[in-house]
Amino acid sequence: MYFDELEIGMKKEIPPAFIEKEEMIDFARKYDNIPLHTDEEYAKTTRFGKLIAPGVMSFMSVWAKYLEVDFFGEELIAGMSTKIEWFRPVFSEDTLTSDAVVTNLTRKNERSGIVEITLNIYNQNGEFVMKDVTEALVKCK
Repeated sequence: MYFDELEIGMKKEIPPAFIEKEEMIDFARKYDNIPLHTDEEYAKTTRFGKLIAPGVMSFMSVWAKYLEVDFFGEELIAGMSTKIEWFRPVFSEDTLTSDAVVTNLTRKNERSGIVEITLNIYNQNGEFVMKDVTEALVKCK
């Protein structure tokens, strides 16, 4: 979809992302190897009571589903930035849901514009767990 075809408020639903325990632990061991993500006995002693997913891993699980939606198609030039905020822990066996909403449009020049997409992400209980704001450079017609 071209920059010129987008409007603030446009929305696409993202398929749910399921957090599998073994994938979560494997990711943590490789990229975020702290006991809260990898040691079940330790995690039981924390205020969470069990392992929590690494924040980046939980976000990337949703991001992979967002990419399946392919909001811009071939008109995407490149990603420019992303800002992730975490509000609640994500646990194994959680299912994360979201939609992608166009929240800002800035024409850069006659060839491209910057599109801001916001993802508000919830767990299966409807609890707000994280937010991502991403900017992408998109072709104009």
